[in-house]
Amino acid sequence: MSLSNLSLLSDARSRSITAENPTGEPGKGGMGTTGFAERQASELGEGWKVNPAINIKPGETAVIADIKDMGNIQSMWITGMVSRELIIRIYWDNQELPSVEVPFPDFFAYGWCDNIDELVGGPFQPLVSLPVSVLPKNAFNCFWSMPFRERCYMTIENIGEFERCLYYQINYQLTDIPENCAYFHASFRRTNPVPFKGVHTIIDGIEGEGHYIGTAMCVGLNGAGGWWGEGEVKFYIDEDDDYPTICGTGTEDYFLGAFNWEVDDKYAAYNSPYGGMAQVIEPDSLYKSQPRFSMYRWHIQDPIRFKSKLKVTVQDLGWKNFNAKKFDHVPDRKYLPRQDDIATVSFWYQTLPTAKLKPLPDWDGLQAH
Repeated sequence: MSLSNLSLLSDARSRSITAENPTGEPGKGGMGTTGFAERQASELGEGWKVNPAINIKPGETAVIADIKDMGNIQSMWITGMVSRELIIRIYWDNQELPSVEVPFPDFFAYGWCDNIDELVGGPFQPLVSLPVSVLPKNAFNCFWSMPFRERCYMTIENIGEFERCLYYQINYQLTDIPENCAYFHASFRRTNPVPFKGVHTIIDGIEGEGHYIGTAMCVGLNGAGGWWGEGEVKFYIDEDDDYPTICGTGTEDYFLGAFNWEVDDKYAAYNSPYGGMAQVIEPDSLYKSQPRFSMYRWHIQDPIRFKSKLKVTVQDLGWKNFNAKKFDHVPDRKYLPRQDDIATVSFWYQTLPTAKLKPLPDWDGLQAH
C-alpha cells in the first residue's frame, strides 16, 4: 500500500492486538475488566481503558502476538520502560528459530536508550524515517511490512533485574500473501572494542535468497576521541570471497551524510526518509566522558539483492592527529585504526528456513555503558 494505490479496495481484513485484545479478534477490543489500570477505571467499568499495558517481570517472556493465519504485520507502536534488557523475537510459520532477535531500542535504530529511571523526563532526540520512528516521548513505531503465511509469533523477554511496563498496539491484516514474498529478518551484533585493525561484522551466515534492506548502528567512542567515520561498509554477495561487490567510501557517507557530519564546528543530528543520525550524545564532562552516536540507513529504494548468501562489514577507522580545519595542509596524513564500541542491527528479507542467528551478547555485553 502506498499513496499511489491507497484508494484501491481490498479483500484484506484489518485486525489489531493490544493488551486488552491480545488475540486481535474482531469485536473484542476494549473489553477488559481487570488488568493494568483497573483501579483507575474502577468508577467507569468495562470499555474504559482497563488494561492498556502489561508488566514483564525479570526473567519473564511475554507473548505480544500469536497470529495463526495468513497475513501481514503493518505497524507496531510500543512505549514504556525500555532498554537493551528487553529482547524482541519474531518467529515465522512455526519455525523453531527466530527470524528476529534484537534488543528493543536497537530494533528501532535508537540503541542508546534506557528510560527505566526517567519514563518521561530527561533528554530526548526524535528519530523520523519511513520504516521506523521514535517520537515524543519515547514512542517507538515500526512500519516494516512483515508478511507471514501460517503464523506470526512475537515475544519480548526481560533479561534484566527490574520489572518493565509496556504499552503496545500491533496492527495487521489478514490477506493472501503472494508466493514471491520473502520474510522479514533482523539480527543484532556488538563488538566492544573492535580489535585493532579489525572490522565489525554487521551480519554473516545468511543462507537463502533475499535482499538486504537496512542497517542501524550505534557507536561509542573509546580512547581520546577524534574523528572515527572513515570506515568503509562492504557487502560480500553470494560467491564474494576476499573482496566485496559493493564497497562504500566512508561511514558517514553510507549513512547519507558527508564530511564528518560537521556543521558550525559540531556534529549535526539529522533525520531523512532513508538515512540519518538521530542520536548525538555529548559527554557530560564527568561520568559520560565519550560521545556516542546512533545512525540508520534504509535500503528501500536500493535493496541489496543476494541469491544464496550475504556478509556485511564495517571498518573502524579514523585519522591520526585529525583537525578538519587543517586537513588540506597535511598531505601526508595517515589513517588511524580505532577500537570503538560498535553495535548494529541488520535488516533483510529472505526465504525460509532461517539459519540460526548469532547468539546475543550476555547481560554485561548488552549494557549501554
